[in-house]
Amino acid sequence: MQSASDRHEYPAHWEADVVLRDGGTARIRPITVDDAERLVSFYEQVSDESKYYRFFAPYPRLSAKDVHRFTHHDFVDRVGLAATVGGEFIATVRYDRIGADGMAASAPADEAEVAFLVQDAHQGRGVASALLEHIAAVARERDIRRFAAEVLPANNKMIKVFTDAGYTQQRSFEDGVVRLEFDLEPTERSLAVQRAREQRAESHSVRRLLAPGSVAVVGTGRTPGGVGRSVLGNLREAGFTGPLYAVNRAFPEDLKDVDGIPAHRSVRDITGPVDLVIVAVPAEQVPEVVTECGEHGVQGLVVLSAGYAESGPDGRERQRALVRHARAYGMRIIGPNAFGIINTSPQVRLNASLAPEMPRPGRIGLFAQSGAIGIALLSRLHRRGGGVTGTTGVSTFVSSGNRADVSGNDVLQYWYDDPETDVALMYLESIGNPRKFTRLARRTAAAKPLVVVQGSGSAPQGHAVRATRLPHATVSALLRQAGVIRVDTITELVDAGLLLARQPLPTGPRVAILGNSESLGLLTYDACLSEGLRPLPPLDLTTEASAEDFHAALARALADETCDAAVVTAIPAIGETSPSDAALAEALRSAAAAAPAKPVLVVHVELGGLAAALSAATSTAPRAGAGARARGATPSRPGAAPEGAAAVEAPEGARLIPAYPAAERAVRALAEAVKYGQWRREAADPGKVPEYDDIDEKGAARLIDGLLSRGQGLTLGTEETCELLGHYGVHPRRATPAPTPDEATRAAGTLGYPVALKATAPHLRHRADLGGVRLDLADEEQLRRAYAELTELFGRPEEIRPVVQAMAPRGVDTVVRAVIDPAAGAVLSFGLAGAASQLLGDMAHRLVPVTDRDATSLIRSIRTAPLLFGWRGAAPVDTPALEELLLRVSRLVDDHPEVVAVTLEPVVVARHGVSVLGASVRLAPPPARDDLGPRTLPAY
Repeated sequence: MQSASDRHEYPAHWEADVVLRDGGTARIRPITVDDAERLVSFYEQVSDESKYYRFFAPYPRLSAKDVHRFTHHDFVDRVGLAATVGGEFIATVRYDRIGADGMAASAPADEAEVAFLVQDAHQGRGVASALLEHIAAVARERDIRRFAAEVLPANNKMIKVFTDAGYTQQRSFEDGVVRLEFDLEPTERSLAVQRAREQRAESHSVRRLLAPGSVAVVGTGRTPGGVGRSVLGNLREAGFTGPLYAVNRAFPEDLKDVDGIPAHRSVRDITGPVDLVIVAVPAEQVPEVVTECGEHGVQGLVVLSAGYAESGPDGRERQRALVRHARAYGMRIIGPNAFGIINTSPQVRLNASLAPEMPRPGRIGLFAQSGAIGIALLSRLHRRGGGVTGTTGVSTFVSSGNRADVSGNDVLQYWYDDPETDVALMYLESIGNPRKFTRLARRTAAAKPLVVVQGSGSAPQGHAVRATRLPHATVSALLRQAGVIRVDTITELVDAGLLLARQPLPTGPRVAILGNSESLGLLTYDACLSEGLRPLPPLDLTTEASAEDFHAALARALADETCDAAVVTAIPAIGETSPSDAALAEALRSAAAAAPAKPVLVVHVELGGLAAALSAATSTAPRAGAGARARGATPSRPGAAPEGAAAVEAPEGARLIPAYPAAERAVRALAEAVKYGQWRREAADPGKVPEYDDIDEKGAARLIDGLLSRGQGLTLGTEETCELLGHYGVHPRRATPAPTPDEATRAAGTLGYPVALKATAPHLRHRADLGGVRLDLADEEQLRRAYAELTELFGRPEEIRPVVQAMAPRGVDTVVRAVIDPAAGAVLSFGLAGAASQLLGDMAHRLVPVTDRDATSLIRSIRTAPLLFGWRGAAPVDTPALEELLLRVSRLVDDHPEVVAVTLEPVVVARHGVSVLGASVRLAPPPARDDLGPRTLPAY
């Protein structure tokens, strides 16, 4: 029998942490010869029925031969994987490669038998589904393309695992056994199934943290003050609906409670279950706490403790150990160095944070990696003033700190189907898995607004990610393509959130402006023009306008079919006819209620009372009884509203109108809502990624694997570049090196005149303006003359590297690039070659994979696009052929994450067809984490 070392080294890259259906975690790893005792112990805990289903006969125990066979693998033809929790097996899967006769075989046989065994206590958690994803990925890596499985008809659970996976399969029944055969090539359905399972699992894992049944605070001080004692007090004051426990190993043995909350010296001493533990002890004590929590069955941790990756290399290693330790017990972590979490639901009322006050219940979800930013966001949404007038409420709040485990991606998964959250606001200092983030953002934004501020500098110390190489404006455009409302400051974040939480999306850019100040109306008009909106002429109601005048004017504006939104400007007025704040607010609310599909905003100057009256209710939540999504608005602390809030209650079902202290802020928020509304309408028909019959994905994969076997990363040579691109239907025109005039003429003779002579040295490449390119050389005489001129101007042939190339049809020179950016993921870029792209930066970008609609819009997004469509009487070029080229390059990069850079320059777009005259490709090993393989958590 072969040992592991006979064929392949231990494949450490197959190890992965996964989130299971119930939100817990497990570790998947290859089974080795050292696992004999674990395997025997695991098998002893499996029921007789499950053993019968696995072996088709009573099989009470494993023989020594069985143990040897199930733990000795060559990691090629025989592979076994185990799912572990706490270091112990909870499930196993293995495949054995077989030939056409069903007997053991080696490559090139591409079929394998697969079998699972799941411990009964862990059945129903989605363990087998996760193992199937990973063993299928391993099999594809080892050139196995098809699995076969034999299952007893009564084993419905395992049959369901196979049939629900989404692979193309065949089923037969013979000799009392169901035989299933299925291809391992991912299908659209299998990917959809995988991502739906991912969403349910990750959403549930966050829900377990945000809606725990019981909470313990480890590190509660014996005296008031300190982090642990403060968090315990915040939990108590918020009215947490489940049991609370105070834990500190320094408590006296006879101490029974702290402020009326049961006190214990260890989590182990708590008799009941503990779902969530807040860790507020020094970093060196955290490992002991994690062990106690894992042994007690705790589901998740919020680690407030500092001293991890933000403190340097030693802290980073401490953080990695923390994550590995917690995941070994199936627990997820928020933090370390976190500010905490909040859930305002009346059924939970969780304030497990350092925020001294519980935010009002509402419809806005908040995520911040920075504790300081989290405090600022909570403060601005909680109190009046601070730049944004009007109150709003929060559904959930997560401050992830160093984001070692739970990230913004996980919280997006939770918010996607959270009925309590209508708007998601995120402050991101870094994006660890950009492909996944843009995928989740696109899906979330199709259901509810997602507003993001992303730090533009380098990632904080606690975040192990690289900064983007793309300009700030490019990243903004790419995020916007995914439906993200990208803003630059937390003020803009809150401004947009207020509008989106309270008002409907505008159906267009036409804005009515009315108010009692001509100057403020003109400022608003100019702001609309600056933001690309289409304002109607402002209506000045004069300073003598009454509440009735405002009502009538707003009602007329909203009834006008040429108006998509309205901005009301208001300044203080003095006089007997001047409306009171409450009267004006009621007038605006009642007028807006008659046009529920059009948003209304208010720009006010020093009208605190008006802002309070417009907000009136202390929450964005609908009142009780207003529908299935209604939630209570009872504040967590005494007092129905923050300082300065109006006591006037809004009428039943009234629409809250956001008020802003400056026209620019209101209009900017409105402009973002207009763009987002347009994106939502377009997202209903996003287009499709075309299939091309001549694409050879498998051939490209084999070529890439062979090339990468030479080293960690490389730029391909001309022949290799042409071969790889050829697998995707992209055929660059060959350029023949011409180190001497004689070789240049021989190359021209082979290619056929006319030809082009080009200098390809780095400082001359693509620089026709310097004279390094000579075109339309009709015969040998012209070629030799051009060769002599180039060498005279720029140096010896070995310095300028001349090449000869067949002439392409005349057209517009363009450039196509695709790169894997650390922050944005895979990006396809397009522009005109030369000064337009290099000097003016006139490039457009789209996220990969690009759809046919994306390709169409991409070539029309650059400022110089008119040159492609017959500018000043020129003949239009073949843009459909250009779009097809873009789609093919997108497919190449999307199918093969090893392709980290592609440049096609120049691409000449003629009246008929395109010619790729220059091409380069760079390869690198695929990232440890991407969004293309089986489900996995970030590796530590």
